[in-house]
Amino acid sequence: MHVRGGDGGGPMTKMNSLSLQILKGRRLMMFGSLLIMNSAGLSYVFGLYSGEIKSSLGYDQSTLNLIGFYKDLGANIGIVSGLINEVTPPWVVLAIGAVFNFFGYFMIWLGVTERIAKPLVWQMCLYICIGANSQPFINTGALVTSIKNYPESRGILIGVLKGYTGLSGAVVTQVYHALYGEDPKSLILLVGVIPAVVCVVFLPTMRIMNAPRQPNELTLLYRFLYISLGLAGFLMIIIIIEKRTIFSQSQYGGSAAMVLFLLFLPIAFVIRDEYKAWKSKREAIKNDRSVIEVINGEDLSKKTNGEAIIPNEIQKFSVTKPSDDAEKSIKLSCWQTAFQTPERGEDYTILQAIFSIDMWLILLASMCGLGGTLTVIDNLGQIGASLRYPKKSISTFVSLVSIWNYLGRVVSGLVSEILIKRYRTPRTLILTLTLLLACIGHLLIAFDIPNGIYFASVIIGFCFGAQWPLLFAMISELFGLKYYSTLFNFAAIASPVGSYLFNVRVAGYLYDKEAKKQMAALGLVRKAGEDLKCTGVECFKLSFIIIAAMTFFGTIASFILTLRTKKFYKTDIYKKFREPQVEEEVK
Repeated sequence: MHVRGGDGGGPMTKMNSLSLQILKGRRLMMFGSLLIMNSAGLSYVFGLYSGEIKSSLGYDQSTLNLIGFYKDLGANIGIVSGLINEVTPPWVVLAIGAVFNFFGYFMIWLGVTERIAKPLVWQMCLYICIGANSQPFINTGALVTSIKNYPESRGILIGVLKGYTGLSGAVVTQVYHALYGEDPKSLILLVGVIPAVVCVVFLPTMRIMNAPRQPNELTLLYRFLYISLGLAGFLMIIIIIEKRTIFSQSQYGGSAAMVLFLLFLPIAFVIRDEYKAWKSKREAIKNDRSVIEVINGEDLSKKTNGEAIIPNEIQKFSVTKPSDDAEKSIKLSCWQTAFQTPERGEDYTILQAIFSIDMWLILLASMCGLGGTLTVIDNLGQIGASLRYPKKSISTFVSLVSIWNYLGRVVSGLVSEILIKRYRTPRTLILTLTLLLACIGHLLIAFDIPNGIYFASVIIGFCFGAQWPLLFAMISELFGLKYYSTLFNFAAIASPVGSYLFNVRVAGYLYDKEAKKQMAALGLVRKAGEDLKCTGVECFKLSFIIIAAMTFFGTIASFILTLRTKKFYKTDIYKKFREPQVEEEVK
């Protein structure tokens, strides 16, 4: 018996069906993650408006660096966001992040523009900590959700997502100049508004999906990567042109329009791929309806209506009673199993990971690497001013750091993924080489090589960006994905700890010491509320020699971790993520 069936539905129904698939699809979730992550890195433009905070509120360098430390502290203390994400949908942490971001930076803007009474130092520290603390909430909501949706492509995925985060500084710089010209106070307001708006817009799309893997998903990720490379290339060209000529606000408007076009271009590929998938799905349904098979003269559709056809052999199954050993293991508390380390790659509990030697080696290497590079990024304005670079060059430094921050994230994620799959190269070895390269960047600043700050901006931006995908990927590979939301936020604590030690206790202290020494030599006395300025190579020389030495110490810790994990990376670390897909295809 053959029964012909129609495809059903008119043009409006088909359009609604396609729109629904796009809105609920994994691809739009990925695009939303790109924009959310791009907005999540605006704490890195602190160097553009830190001078305005310093002069408007009359701070010295130590106080400014203390504020910078609380920014880094807020940006990296994400354990709370991780724990919340373990028990709530992703949109919850994104919503919290949007509120934190707007409140924190809006209060700073009110203080700097004198719309409220002059904030005390502890209030400014609190505001910027709250504003920057939106970053781990946004990271957790977008990054963790994407990794759980694309577990087999985590290297390139983390590289692309964190790469967009790295580009955020250069992107917002173009938009800021187009809208406000040279007004750092308005930039603070922009930093408060953009991430909040983007998060709210994409709240409905961010969720973990259990849909079957699509064969072209990796291709889409590569398309996103190529577009981001084009965006980075365009920004690099614009930066070079800006250095040679003076841009008007209308010219900045043209460059900002092109940046936004490239930023939103991936949505075209999302719609195209979803349309192809929707069309294929409709054709498959049409073909299924065209012929209804008849077995033994009985309509199969009637027999299977509401019940599955399962062979008797499969229906007869028994429930195995847990063994005594299994019951005992269930009753063990988390503290009793904290030191019972599983095999690398298996799902660790939170305590098992925290008490692991591998985790502490990661923390030590990250503290030295991230802390040192963050100190450069937060002090770019003061470093450039002390070495007598013009303000235009300082803006160039910030943009260079942002672009090479992006390239570091993309290259480390992509290259390390290729090396793992083809040559079984430990991802920890890439981290070791990255930290070694960072030492060179610190020494270029310390000894004020002619035009060395330009090269240092490139090296430091690249190394800072490269560390994040490596860190997040290593955490997921070594300790599993079960408690990944909490564990990757725990590992990120290394960044503010390193920032406090190197930025506040070393760079800030030695800068102020040298500035007071210069004032004393000129017979000047600092007035209350007057900012403290230092000029010359000695302002940061000793600081970055110390930071270079500590970064090399972190390199040694990373190399030890490489030796410990070498055997693990020689295995097929993604095997268990492919097995469920095979079973699903067989079914």
